[in-house]
Amino acid sequence: MIHHIARWPLVLYLGLLAGCANVPKDAGFPDVQKTVMERTGKRIGWDQGTAADMQVEEMIHSMLHSELTADAAVQIALLNNQNLQATYEELGIAQAELVEAGLLKNPTLSAEVGFPAQPKVAYTISIVDDFLGILFLPLRKNIAGSAFEATKARVTNEILVTAAETKAAFYRAQAQEQSVEMRRNVARATDASFEVAKRLHSAGNMTDLVYAQERALHEQARIDLAKAEAETLAAREELNALMGVWGDQTMWNMAARLPELPGAEIEPGGLESLAVAQRLDLAAAKKEVQALANSLGLTKRTALLSQINISGHINRDTEGPITSGPGIELPLPIFNHGQPAIAAGTARLRQAQKRFAALAVQIRSDVRRSRDRMMAARDRANYYRLVILPLRHQIVQQTQLAYNAMATDVFQLLLAKKDEIDAGRDYVESLRDYWLARVELERAVGGKLETTGPSTQPSATQPSTQPAGTGAEEHHHH
Repeated sequence: MIHHIARWPLVLYLGLLAGCANVPKDAGFPDVQKTVMERTGKRIGWDQGTAADMQVEEMIHSMLHSELTADAAVQIALLNNQNLQATYEELGIAQAELVEAGLLKNPTLSAEVGFPAQPKVAYTISIVDDFLGILFLPLRKNIAGSAFEATKARVTNEILVTAAETKAAFYRAQAQEQSVEMRRNVARATDASFEVAKRLHSAGNMTDLVYAQERALHEQARIDLAKAEAETLAAREELNALMGVWGDQTMWNMAARLPELPGAEIEPGGLESLAVAQRLDLAAAKKEVQALANSLGLTKRTALLSQINISGHINRDTEGPITSGPGIELPLPIFNHGQPAIAAGTARLRQAQKRFAALAVQIRSDVRRSRDRMMAARDRANYYRLVILPLRHQIVQQTQLAYNAMATDVFQLLLAKKDEIDAGRDYVESLRDYWLARVELERAVGGKLETTGPSTQPSATQPSTQPAGTGAEEHHHH
């Protein structure tokens, strides 16, 4: 009877330490979804092999078979980009680490058996566990909780960065498509000019020098077109990679022209403060500082006694009764008093604090730089739209009238039309620069920026999409 009673302290100890921990499957993903929806208006999905994933595939298929817009491209990327899907797994890792931080360490079971000459067998059985691990369990959970919040902020920031990169890639691809069309118009103009030059040269009405100049202009236009077409393919592939599409999915179409400048503009006041308040990489850095501060506090508390083991044991001696009771193991701080660990923890904390401050300074600089670039591109695009393009159009009209009156030759008319198209290309590039700078400003601030109010842009003459030189060539033959 004594033998059975003696086992009860050990059984009770095991019962107190036993527990079951479940790791939540969502791993904080709903919080990330909510923030992304608030900042971008877009949904995200974590592909975990559920029925909802099939609905996502159908949505992506539908968007790819419609005219692709910047918003649609961003939505596809947020649902389909495989790098983002890999990033989401960091939430699961951080969640598991948070759960593990709230668990007691598994106790250690040890047993000794002695085989004397007597019939009786001597043995000792003990269970050992870390007492400090139990005592500082709440602090360990706080450290892991801060790390988990930092991971959520980092993952959300990665999503916002991907959204900005996708939108920028869309505008680059759209600008390239528009630039290629203008290059084609230039190539058509030089084709027409070169055909006229060949006939005049064959008839002896053009010198070899002028003919060589016309041919050089013609060949350069062909090279420029080929280069623009190659750059268009590269821009499309950049967007394909961000959207995570391949095969037949890459056969999407987009609108032929970049959007015009918005009528109202983003107010500069408060952008820096807004960025500091809502940039999630800064929030992640702040959480990391908090986690390191808590970790340093734990290190200071356990510097001298890094581990205290408590135990329960059952002992049977060959010459005596079965005994049971508690035990304790204490490290002796003779050689290491914990100063190196404290110094390292202090240095890591200061390092994180300085990096946090540096990131805040960099964010403010990013906002100012992106704002300045956006406004400069807007001014440049407006100048092209209101001054250069109308002027180039006027030159073409006046050159056409002079040509009709036989006061100039066909080459001057074709050159005027080429210059008009080149000005249109420069306008497209300035418009592209505006939208890219605007995307960068949104990324720097940490969320989508809306402008309200109807467009107040005055109309301006756009370069004609008719192949330059057509009318002139007909008149020449006439």
